[in-house]
Amino acid sequence: MKRSVYIILALLFAARLSAQGPLGEPQIPVYPTLKDSGSFTMIMVPDPQSYTKFAANQPLFELQTAWIAQNAERLRIAAALFTGDMVEQNNLLTSGGVPNPYNGDQTSRQQWESVSRGLARLDGKIPYIIAQGNHDVGYVAAENRYSSMPEYVYPERNSCFANSLVATGCNYQGINTMENAAFEFHNKTWGDILVIAFEFAPRDEALDWARQLIESEKFRNHKVIVLTHSFLGTSGERIKQESYKLTPRNWAQEVWDKLIYPSKNISLVLCGHTGTPPKIDSSDSIDYRSTAAYRVDKAADGRNIPQMMFNSQNGDGDWNGNGGDCWLRILEFMPDGKTIYVRTFSPLFALSKRTAKYAWRVADYDQFEIKID
Repeated sequence: MKRSVYIILALLFAARLSAQGPLGEPQIPVYPTLKDSGSFTMIMVPDPQSYTKFAANQPLFELQTAWIAQNAERLRIAAALFTGDMVEQNNLLTSGGVPNPYNGDQTSRQQWESVSRGLARLDGKIPYIIAQGNHDVGYVAAENRYSSMPEYVYPERNSCFANSLVATGCNYQGINTMENAAFEFHNKTWGDILVIAFEFAPRDEALDWARQLIESEKFRNHKVIVLTHSFLGTSGERIKQESYKLTPRNWAQEVWDKLIYPSKNISLVLCGHTGTPPKIDSSDSIDYRSTAAYRVDKAADGRNIPQMMFNSQNGDGDWNGNGGDCWLRILEFMPDGKTIYVRTFSPLFALSKRTAKYAWRVADYDQFEIKID
């Protein structure tokens, strides 16, 4: 019953957003606005796998992307940032390949098609940047490096890539794909920004490609944001080891040691992947602290490098629930050129007057400022 209600709400909401202009009519109770009219934003979307693996949850992923498209002008959205694990199983193409109904009722092809439908809401409107997750490679989770991602995410599908996608790297087959990709943005006060998204547990070749790119004459003065899937654990520690079989690879601490720490222009690291269901106390108050992490460490040259994990796929209290109540993060790049104001928002709760009061998460770990050196 719960899933039926969600799917109806999501379909109605997505249809409503498609029918409206950029600002729409004030029918939805909560419309986020910029803290400063001179800002721009990027929207961070945590792991969607629990939306796309269930037929009834898939419209919730479209709800998120429809909301991003509808607010592109209002929030001056430069890009949508996806932390990876777009699907639950990358390469199980028969119904018998679905492990069990509790962990998804969609084949891999159906899950990737759901991803594609969600991304289609953004095509021609804003660029989207995807960090490949462990569930986006192999059969179920990183048994090897084969990924269906290039079949659904490629330069020609979104016209906005023409003005933002500036480089791609080779995948494990030596083929240039968007599994390793770099995007460029320009702003009057922030200057030049380069966002680099990686394959899961990147090989040395991927790290070398990124290093050469950020040290090149063209990009050495850019502020670089690294978007990667697995980096921080739930308690904020950098991940040193994981159990996935694929080789060769670099885990998070190795990525820090080899690429981020020695760099002179990497300014921010964003990731998803980890997190545990939030705690609910006897008064029904929810502590979402376990769905996010944040830390700041110094680079070799003394600069502070903030690192932020956000993954709310279990934000509704269950790894196999509705997918995470549509929580996402609005990253507002303030006009001072050094402050990013982070807010945590759910377009699902914003949809109804009865739930609008739950549309924002306002604890100190969900609403804060990041300072960029």
